[in-house]
Amino acid sequence: MTRLLSLISAFSLAMVLALPASLGTASAQQADAENTLYLDLKDGRVVIRLRPDLAPAHVERIKTLTRQGFYDGIVFHRVIDGFMAQTGDPTGTGMGGSELPDLKAEFSDASFARGTLGMARSQSPNSANSQFFIMFADGDWLNGQYTVFGEVVEGMEFVDAIKRGEPVQDPDKIVRLQVAADAK
Repeated sequence: MTRLLSLISAFSLAMVLALPASLGTASAQQADAENTLYLDLKDGRVVIRLRPDLAPAHVERIKTLTRQGFYDGIVFHRVIDGFMAQTGDPTGTGMGGSELPDLKAEFSDASFARGTLGMARSQSPNSANSQFFIMFADGDWLNGQYTVFGEVVEGMEFVDAIKRGEPVQDPDKIVRLQVAADAK
């Protein structure tokens, strides 16, 4: 009987250790939802994992503006095939931003791979505000030059379907952007 209990205990411990990390505590799941965005486009939902480990101030800015509804209805004003789709300008011209102050650069070693989200800026490295772009393809020449703040983890096919142009004629819009922790 003692041997049987020892085997059951060893088996139970092995099963607990084999559980996936995604089944962690409620606070860990909440933290993931706090750093996940739902980007609703005309063709479907894109799920974005934010990277506060790389760019905490930029992630906080995106979440603040998202919670204000800033991005809802904003157009993709610059969409270059084989490169990226840019949005986040309420004027739709590429010259606008939010009423919040510009951010200091948070450059990292993260690579601009397909699906990476980066902050747009002017010539000054410390001029990012509300505009961001999503990479259609790898763009190594951007590494260390722009702030990486997230990555598409689901729904890249919907990003690929965004209408191209510079400027875009009759551009696609962000239907809605939400922080997953707040999603309805």
